[in-house]
Amino acid sequence: MPRGRPRRPDASIPNHIEQAKLPKGCYWDKRDRVWYTILPGVKASRRKIADASALMSDLHRVMEQLAGVDRNSLDFVMAQFEVSEKFKSLAPATQAGYKKYRKVASSFPTAAGPLGSLAVRGLTAPLMQKVIDKIAAQGTPTKANALLRYLRRMFRWAKNRGFCETNPCAGLEQAKERQQRRLPDDCAMVGIVSFAKVRGEYTAHREGALAPYLWQMVEIMYLCRLRGIEALTLADDAELAEGLMTNRVKGSRDNIVAWTPRLRAAWDVAKARRDEIYARHRLPVPLHAKDRRVFVNQTGGPLAKSTFDSAFQRLMKLAITEGVITEAQRFGPHDLKRKGITDTKGTRGEKQRASGHRSERMLDVYDFELPVVAPSEKD
Repeated sequence: MPRGRPRRPDASIPNHIEQAKLPKGCYWDKRDRVWYTILPGVKASRRKIADASALMSDLHRVMEQLAGVDRNSLDFVMAQFEVSEKFKSLAPATQAGYKKYRKVASSFPTAAGPLGSLAVRGLTAPLMQKVIDKIAAQGTPTKANALLRYLRRMFRWAKNRGFCETNPCAGLEQAKERQQRRLPDDCAMVGIVSFAKVRGEYTAHREGALAPYLWQMVEIMYLCRLRGIEALTLADDAELAEGLMTNRVKGSRDNIVAWTPRLRAAWDVAKARRDEIYARHRLPVPLHAKDRRVFVNQTGGPLAKSTFDSAFQRLMKLAITEGVITEAQRFGPHDLKRKGITDTKGTRGEKQRASGHRSERMLDVYDFELPVVAPSEKD
């Protein structure tokens, strides 16, 4: 449908219509007091679609029908979920993930056509389980489970609002994921940080160049036992006299990591890079410390997690190609937190306090240190 001209408030429009939410291509005729639209490519292109008594829902429904929107399809229901208040209340990272898996679900091939084109009321648990199993069989069980979590939540919302009668993803079996709890060894850590420093100084777009912020991210994530998103969202307000204030997620407790020369060096270089980008692009410096992110992209905006993840994988691939580490020594960003907790000196209680975990059980996932115990012999 045509985008339409910019709308201005019209006092003649019925009061029960919220003008800012009118569908695109839907216009009001104040003389005849009717709603109409413009049909592209038609000689007599103006068509009346409703009279003054029409509700907002009526106008949207008519415009969708003219645009060929199938209100019964999975694509339509997923689109409604994405513009809902429930969706908007989710964390930005969750929203981004759900948008990604909406596309996966929409384009997934079935015998009757793309999954997104099928009627929601005809979707069954066996069909949805088959979708999850097929994706897992492609060697991506993590992707399959992420899709399942999205669909389960979306269908629960849709069922509660009358878009479907059942949740076909309720009770489905998750794919079995491979547990990759890797622990980077000391040689690999030293090699990766040194390699990232050297290649980060290459000019942009030069062959073999790496993002200049990578080595600082690796150091801070390891030294402070942080997840990637926790490091990315650090701002100037985290810098305290006694150390670096963490901003842990997933219910973990925040703490202050005392300054060391190594931590201070990484932090200061990251801030200097940000300030240089601000100055180069003549960007206004945010007034409040909490708004001054330490890790920014080349234009001064907040560094996205997807950008960091891609840069980190490039670092790993290039380091293996250049012989800095072996394929067996490869590790992921989250493994930096695991190594940081394992390398923390002290008892399990002290490690738990340093990591911010609320339960000791989580240390079994992150702490790989083997305790040294006395032999079972009598004096």
